[in-house]
Amino acid sequence: MTAPRRSDGKPSRPRRPSRPRNAGPPPRRTGPQGPPPADPARAAALELLTTVRERDAYANLALPSILRRARLSGRDAALATELGYGACRAKGLLDSVIAACATRSLSNIESLLLDALRLGTYQLLRTRVPAHAAVDSTVELVRARAGSRSAGFVNAILRKVGERTEAEWVAQLAPDAETDPIGHLAFAHAHPVWIAQAFVDALAGSSDEIAELLAADDARPSVHLMARPGVITAEELALASGGEEAPYSPYGVRLDAGSGDPGDLDAVTEGLAVVVDEGSQLVALGLANASLVGPDTGRWLDLCAGPGGKAAILAGLVELDGGTLDAVEPAEHRAELVRRATAGLPVTVHVGDGRSAPVPEGEFDRVLVDVPCTGLGALRRRPEARWRREPSDVAGLTSLQRELLTAALRHVRVGGVVAYATCSPHVAETHGVLASVLRKHPEFERLDTRESFPKDMPALGDGPSVQLWPHRHGTDAMFLALLRRT
Repeated sequence: MTAPRRSDGKPSRPRRPSRPRNAGPPPRRTGPQGPPPADPARAAALELLTTVRERDAYANLALPSILRRARLSGRDAALATELGYGACRAKGLLDSVIAACATRSLSNIESLLLDALRLGTYQLLRTRVPAHAAVDSTVELVRARAGSRSAGFVNAILRKVGERTEAEWVAQLAPDAETDPIGHLAFAHAHPVWIAQAFVDALAGSSDEIAELLAADDARPSVHLMARPGVITAEELALASGGEEAPYSPYGVRLDAGSGDPGDLDAVTEGLAVVVDEGSQLVALGLANASLVGPDTGRWLDLCAGPGGKAAILAGLVELDGGTLDAVEPAEHRAELVRRATAGLPVTVHVGDGRSAPVPEGEFDRVLVDVPCTGLGALRRRPEARWRREPSDVAGLTSLQRELLTAALRHVRVGGVVAYATCSPHVAETHGVLASVLRKHPEFERLDTRESFPKDMPALGDGPSVQLWPHRHGTDAMFLALLRRT
């Protein structure tokens, strides 16, 4: 039988048989598939790591804009936050593990790949993300940005990382627990050793609590809100926000760590509440509760007011009695944050250096000087900060702190009270500064600060100052001393 031919004499191709009707879709191809769709949550987390590294940005300030740009909310936003913050917080631990698995030094690994390795290693060691998902998702992020060769490099390292648990890596890489207990705990809880030692010193040389403290400092904190005094109660704010009333501050509310961006809450956008740690609330309340000699005329001063959390508390309290607050902040952009935080309250914001503030001397009833510091007390809220600070930073800051405290003493009236506060438990920034300044100003007496805190609040120490701790109180490690002019 000869094959059918076309009109030009050439053989024609046989027709494909038609598929019968209702035969269903054709079978899928089983060959290699393309890369999975980009993972927006992990892509946002990687962008955060890159932004923190390249721009020296603060993670808590950079992340909200990244989430908005990626249009992430709900579970995706929560995942991006957990991975981004977690990888920033655990950087030292992660880098040690990566270095143990890599065939080249970290300094010779491209920055983007190192960021991705940190992201993948964090997922493998510190989350419940399945190992295959942690590796594959990270590899695909690298493949999309740097090509297959780089993706293969990252894949090989992450496979090695995943061969051990976090506890096994700590046992292999950390200093010996018997001969160097502080170094071992610092490694295990992702802290530089000098910071862990500073915590031990602030705990009066006792290392009994240091493991608990470092663990609390290594965990993602809950979100703290403050109900605006005279505007909304803590009970009402808790109902509106889905949180719980704080245990110590009468204006505080605590939300779960994974509750999303608190700036999106209606109570915050409507000006009913401010995002501020309960420890900071207690510092402002401590000053407001301090005993004066003579009547309170309602003239209060916040000498280092930015970004405005404590100023909002003080202004809300002084307004209840018809008083006013002067707030001083040297940076214009931070002064604007103070204006926003205190909108509608009797506050005058001055842009100027607190050491030469443009406000009267010897006239204020209450003065708060919450000095710039190393921020060691708020490391859990600033995940990248622990790896940026150096021991050499302390000396320059303590010099500034002494100058600011000395200036604050000039502005308070006889019988008035100055509150010296710092978000650092470092002994040089707390007791050291106080001792140095008070030696030159015998006209000031120290009050028992504990009496200005809630009566049922535990573990406030022996006085006269108060040091708060995340493992004891669930707050930032705020320090407060009250000084009254005699």
